[in-house]
Amino acid sequence: MDPRIPRLRRKLDAIPFQPLRSHSFGEEQHKFCLGPKLAEARVAAFEAEHDIALPDAYRQFLTHIGGSGAAPFYGLMPLERCSLLVMNPREEPGTPCGFDEAEPGGHGRDLFLHVIEMGCTDVCVIEVTGPLTGRVLIGNSDGLWGPKVSSANFLDWYERWLNHMSAGRDNPALELTSPQLRAHPDRHRMAPKIRLSVTTPRKVSQNPFS
Repeated sequence: MDPRIPRLRRKLDAIPFQPLRSHSFGEEQHKFCLGPKLAEARVAAFEAEHDIALPDAYRQFLTHIGGSGAAPFYGLMPLERCSLLVMNPREEPGTPCGFDEAEPGGHGRDLFLHVIEMGCTDVCVIEVTGPLTGRVLIGNSDGLWGPKVSSANFLDWYERWLNHMSAGRDNPALELTSPQLRAHPDRHRMAPKIRLSVTTPRKVSQNPFS
Protein backbone atom coordinates (compact mmCIF):
# COMPACT_ATOMS: atom_id res chain seq x y z
CA MET A 1 0.00 0.00 0.00
CA ASP A 2 1.19 3.50 -0.85
CA PRO A 3 2.51 5.29 2.30
CA ARG A 4 0.38 8.35 1.45
CA ILE A 5 -2.85 6.41 1.99
CA PRO A 6 -3.06 6.59 5.83
CA ARG A 7 -2.16 10.30 5.75
CA LEU A 8 -4.90 11.06 3.25
CA ARG A 9 -7.43 9.17 5.34
CA ARG A 10 -6.55 11.20 8.45
CA LYS A 11 -6.73 14.51 6.59
CA LEU A 12 -10.06 13.69 5.00
CA ASP A 13 -11.54 12.61 8.35
CA ALA A 14 -10.49 15.92 9.92
CA ILE A 15 -11.62 18.31 7.16
CA PRO A 16 -15.34 18.59 8.01
CA PHE A 17 -14.55 19.71 11.55
CA GLN A 18 -12.09 22.49 10.71
CA PRO A 19 -13.92 25.81 11.18
CA LEU A 20 -11.43 27.93 9.21
CA ARG A 21 -11.17 25.67 6.18
CA SER A 22 -12.10 26.72 2.67
CA HIS A 23 -15.42 25.79 1.16
CA SER A 24 -15.09 23.25 -1.65
CA PHE A 25 -17.58 23.68 -4.48
CA GLY A 26 -19.85 20.62 -4.59
CA GLU A 27 -19.13 19.47 -1.04
CA GLU A 28 -22.85 19.48 -0.27
CA GLN A 29 -23.15 16.65 -2.78
CA HIS A 30 -20.61 14.24 -1.28
CA LYS A 31 -20.46 15.67 2.27
CA PHE A 32 -16.89 14.38 2.54
CA CYS A 33 -18.16 10.80 2.65
CA LEU A 34 -16.59 8.00 0.62
CA GLY A 35 -18.14 5.00 -1.04
CA PRO A 36 -16.83 1.51 -0.23
CA LYS A 37 -13.33 0.54 -1.32
CA LEU A 38 -13.20 -1.57 -4.45
CA ALA A 39 -11.94 -5.13 -4.54
CA GLU A 40 -8.90 -5.78 -6.69
CA ALA A 41 -10.96 -8.18 -8.79
CA ARG A 42 -13.51 -5.48 -9.61
CA VAL A 43 -10.81 -3.05 -10.70
CA ALA A 44 -9.08 -5.74 -12.75
CA ALA A 45 -12.38 -6.58 -14.46
CA PHE A 46 -12.86 -2.93 -15.45
CA GLU A 47 -9.33 -2.81 -16.84
CA ALA A 48 -9.88 -6.00 -18.82
CA GLU A 49 -13.23 -4.81 -20.17
CA HIS A 50 -11.71 -1.57 -21.48
CA ASP A 51 -8.26 -2.97 -22.32
CA ILE A 52 -6.45 -0.38 -20.19
CA ALA A 53 -4.34 -0.25 -17.02
CA LEU A 54 -5.47 2.29 -14.46
CA PRO A 55 -2.68 4.60 -13.23
CA ASP A 56 -1.33 3.25 -9.95
CA ALA A 57 -2.12 6.30 -7.78
CA TYR A 58 -5.78 6.30 -8.85
CA ARG A 59 -5.97 2.53 -8.50
CA GLN A 60 -4.55 2.75 -4.96
CA PHE A 61 -7.18 5.32 -4.05
CA LEU A 62 -10.01 3.09 -5.27
CA THR A 63 -8.78 -0.04 -3.49
CA HIS A 64 -7.48 1.49 -0.24
CA ILE A 65 -9.48 4.71 0.37
CA GLY A 66 -12.82 4.71 -1.44
CA GLY A 67 -14.49 3.91 -4.74
CA SER A 68 -16.57 7.09 -4.96
CA GLY A 69 -17.56 10.22 -3.06
CA ALA A 70 -15.41 12.88 -1.40
CA ALA A 71 -13.19 14.67 -3.91
CA PRO A 72 -12.95 18.08 -5.59
CA PHE A 73 -16.07 19.41 -7.34
CA TYR A 74 -19.07 17.05 -7.07
CA GLY A 75 -16.94 14.09 -6.11
CA LEU A 76 -15.40 10.90 -7.43
CA MET A 77 -17.71 8.95 -9.73
CA PRO A 78 -18.23 5.21 -9.20
CA LEU A 79 -15.96 3.25 -11.52
CA GLU A 80 -18.89 1.85 -13.50
CA ARG A 81 -19.89 5.40 -14.45
CA CYS A 82 -16.41 6.39 -15.60
CA SER A 83 -16.00 6.64 -19.37
CA LEU A 84 -13.04 6.78 -21.70
CA LEU A 85 -12.57 10.02 -23.63
CA VAL A 86 -10.27 11.29 -26.35
CA MET A 87 -9.12 14.86 -26.75
CA ASN A 88 -10.51 16.76 -29.72
CA PRO A 89 -7.98 18.04 -32.25
CA ARG A 90 -7.73 21.82 -32.38
CA GLU A 91 -9.21 23.69 -35.32
CA GLU A 92 -6.74 26.54 -34.85
CA PRO A 93 -3.43 26.67 -32.94
CA GLY A 94 -3.85 28.00 -29.42
CA THR A 95 -7.59 27.30 -29.16
CA PRO A 96 -9.02 25.13 -26.35
CA CYS A 97 -9.49 21.40 -26.89
CA GLY A 98 -12.62 19.49 -26.00
CA PHE A 99 -13.23 15.82 -25.26
CA ASP A 100 -15.29 13.14 -27.02
CA GLU A 101 -16.30 9.62 -26.02
CA ALA A 102 -13.70 7.11 -27.19
CA GLU A 103 -14.92 4.61 -29.73
CA PRO A 104 -14.88 0.97 -28.53
CA GLY A 105 -11.56 -0.59 -29.40
CA GLY A 106 -10.29 2.68 -30.80
CA HIS A 107 -7.01 2.81 -28.90
CA GLY A 108 -5.08 4.61 -31.61
CA ARG A 109 -5.31 7.87 -29.68
CA ASP A 110 -4.38 8.90 -26.13
CA LEU A 111 -7.16 7.95 -23.72
CA PHE A 112 -8.51 9.86 -20.72
CA LEU A 113 -10.75 8.42 -18.01
CA HIS A 114 -13.53 10.74 -16.80
CA VAL A 115 -13.35 10.25 -13.02
CA ILE A 116 -14.82 13.29 -11.26
CA GLU A 117 -18.15 15.02 -11.75
CA MET A 118 -17.77 18.77 -12.35
CA GLY A 119 -21.20 19.64 -13.71
CA CYS A 120 -22.49 20.82 -17.10
CA THR A 121 -19.96 19.87 -19.80
CA ASP A 122 -16.84 20.34 -17.66
CA VAL A 123 -14.78 17.22 -17.07
CA CYS A 124 -12.02 16.08 -14.72
CA VAL A 125 -10.02 13.23 -16.24
CA ILE A 126 -6.90 11.13 -15.75
CA GLU A 127 -4.78 10.25 -18.76
CA VAL A 128 -4.51 6.47 -18.97
CA THR A 129 -2.48 6.12 -22.17
CA GLY A 130 0.01 8.57 -23.61
CA PRO A 131 2.91 10.75 -22.42
CA LEU A 132 0.94 12.26 -19.51
CA THR A 133 -0.31 8.93 -18.14
CA GLY A 134 -1.36 9.30 -14.51
CA ARG A 135 -1.74 13.07 -14.61
CA VAL A 136 -5.02 14.82 -13.78
CA LEU A 137 -6.56 17.26 -16.28
CA ILE A 138 -9.64 19.46 -16.18
CA GLY A 139 -11.36 20.87 -19.23
CA ASN A 140 -14.61 21.30 -21.09
CA SER A 141 -16.11 18.68 -23.40
CA ASP A 142 -17.20 21.36 -25.86
CA GLY A 143 -13.80 23.04 -25.88
CA LEU A 144 -15.05 26.22 -24.23
CA TRP A 145 -11.89 26.45 -22.11
CA GLY A 146 -8.79 24.49 -21.14
CA PRO A 147 -7.64 21.87 -20.76
CA LYS A 148 -5.44 22.48 -17.74
CA VAL A 149 -2.91 19.81 -16.83
CA SER A 150 -1.81 19.10 -13.28
CA SER A 151 1.79 18.30 -12.47
CA ALA A 152 0.57 15.71 -9.95
CA ASN A 153 -0.68 12.15 -9.97
CA PHE A 154 -4.08 11.46 -8.44
CA LEU A 155 -2.95 10.94 -4.83
CA ASP A 156 -0.80 14.09 -4.81
CA TRP A 157 -3.53 16.10 -6.51
CA TYR A 158 -6.08 14.86 -3.97
CA GLU A 159 -3.77 15.75 -1.07
CA ARG A 160 -3.24 19.24 -2.54
CA TRP A 161 -7.00 19.72 -2.46
CA LEU A 162 -7.11 18.69 1.21
CA ASN A 163 -4.10 20.84 2.14
CA HIS A 164 -5.37 23.99 0.42
CA MET A 165 -8.81 23.51 1.95
CA SER A 166 -7.36 22.95 5.44
CA ALA A 167 -5.22 26.08 5.12
CA GLY A 168 -8.26 28.18 4.20
CA ARG A 169 -6.87 29.10 0.79
CA ASP A 170 -8.62 30.39 -2.30
CA ASN A 171 -7.98 28.17 -5.31
CA PRO A 172 -10.16 29.00 -8.34
CA ALA A 173 -8.92 26.00 -10.31
CA LEU A 174 -10.00 23.58 -7.56
CA GLU A 175 -13.03 25.79 -6.77
CA LEU A 176 -11.98 26.41 -3.18
CA THR A 177 -13.20 29.59 -1.50
CA SER A 178 -11.59 30.90 1.69
CA PRO A 179 -13.73 31.92 4.69
CA GLN A 180 -12.66 35.54 4.18
CA LEU A 181 -13.80 35.59 0.56
CA ARG A 182 -17.07 33.80 1.33
CA ALA A 183 -17.84 36.49 3.92
CA HIS A 184 -17.20 39.36 1.49
CA PRO A 185 -20.38 40.80 -0.11
CA ASP A 186 -18.59 41.23 -3.47
CA ARG A 187 -16.89 37.84 -3.49
CA HIS A 188 -18.17 36.91 -6.96
CA ARG A 189 -16.75 40.07 -8.48
CA MET A 190 -13.48 39.74 -6.56
CA ALA A 191 -12.77 36.13 -7.53
CA PRO A 192 -14.04 35.32 -11.01
CA LYS A 193 -13.41 31.83 -12.34
CA ILE A 194 -10.06 31.62 -14.04
CA ARG A 195 -10.10 29.44 -17.11
CA LEU A 196 -6.58 29.39 -18.51
CA SER A 197 -6.12 27.35 -21.66
CA VAL A 198 -2.89 25.71 -22.71
CA THR A 199 -1.48 26.33 -26.16
CA THR A 200 -1.02 22.61 -26.74
CA PRO A 201 -2.55 19.51 -25.11
CA ARG A 202 0.96 18.45 -24.04
CA LYS A 203 1.96 21.66 -22.27
CA VAL A 204 1.57 21.77 -18.51
CA SER A 205 -0.11 25.04 -17.60
CA GLN A 206 1.36 27.11 -14.79
CA ASN A 207 -1.67 27.85 -12.66
CA PRO A 208 -3.11 27.05 -9.21
CA PHE A 209 -4.31 23.66 -10.48
CA SER A 210 -0.70 22.56 -10.91
